[in-house]
Amino acid sequence: MLTFKNFNIADWFSFYRIFAAPFLLLIAWLGNRELFTWLLLLSYSTDMIDGFLARRLKITSPRGSQLDSIGDQITLLVGFVGLLVFENQFIVANFQWILIPFILYCFQMIIAFKKYGKATAFHTYLAKLSAVIQAVFILWLLFFGPLYWLFFAMIIIGVIETIEEILLIFMYPHWVAGVKGFYWANKDKRRIVEHDKKQRL
Repeated sequence: MLTFKNFNIADWFSFYRIFAAPFLLLIAWLGNRELFTWLLLLSYSTDMIDGFLARRLKITSPRGSQLDSIGDQITLLVGFVGLLVFENQFIVANFQWILIPFILYCFQMIIAFKKYGKATAFHTYLAKLSAVIQAVFILWLLFFGPLYWLFFAMIIIGVIETIEEILLIFMYPHWVAGVKGFYWANKDKRRIVEHDKKQRL
């Protein structure tokens, strides 16, 4: 049975992003753009902090990776809701571009849940880069207005990253955390061992 003592400091930063989500949605509903944006910036900052602490204190774990992924996904969703509220014209004007990575992401989630029963937590380099670009774009749009080159960079990197995630799902028969990317997956002993077991059977 899990208790508060089972969670480490990095986990609690992930929990902050999850717990902050309903308050951010309430602030967006109330129409306070400035407060929403600053608190969203704080949520994005905790994403960098929990990863740094987990590596620095050597407290990384599959549970922590999954918790971090959940926090990231919820924060991204809240950020998108904020754009719908405060930058609705931009979203409507560029909806067709936003739909491309969104459909791919939904496809990836369906495959992951069908195979693993839960979302992936590979935390690839591309996923980290994509998350940073998404955060920068959303915050910049809310603070200052749109940067179209950054918007299209976000779309392109998001599509490439999601395709890599889908490939990794097919490569790993069982759920794993902490895969740097497709190149590293080819050398990952966790995948190779599982592959050898299947061949022997």
